[in-house]
Amino acid sequence: MAKILLIEDSPTDRAVFSQWLEKAGHQVVATDNAEEGLTLAKGQLPDLVVMDVVLPGMSGFQATRAMSRDEATKHIPVLIVSTKGMETDKAWGLRQGAADYIVKPPREEDLIARIAELVG
Repeated sequence: MAKILLIEDSPTDRAVFSQWLEKAGHQVVATDNAEEGLTLAKGQLPDLVVMDVVLPGMSGFQATRAMSRDEATKHIPVLIVSTKGMETDKAWGLRQGAADYIVKPPREEDLIARIAELVG
C-alpha cells in the first residue's frame, strides 16, 4: 500500500487516523506541525500527505502551498482533513494545491476511499 505522511496536531485525531490507515495496510509517518511535516515530506517522499489546517505555527494551507511549489514535493497529493468546513475554506485549500478536502470528523470508510483514489 502507500506511505502516508499525517500532519495533525490533535493527539486523538492523529492516533485514530493512524490506526485507520494502518488497518487499511498503509505505512504512516506522523507529526504534529507543518514545519516538521515539510521536512519529512522532502526526506521521506510519501505517496500522500493527510494535512490538518489549524496547526501550531505554519497553517496547513501554508504548508500545502509550500509543498505544491517545491520541485521535490509538488507531485505528492495533499488531502486536507479539517474542521474548517465552509465552502470558502474548501475552495482556498484546493487553490493552495490540495488534491482533495474532507471536513472533520470523517467516516473511516470515506477517508480510506478518498486515499485509495488519490494514491491510485
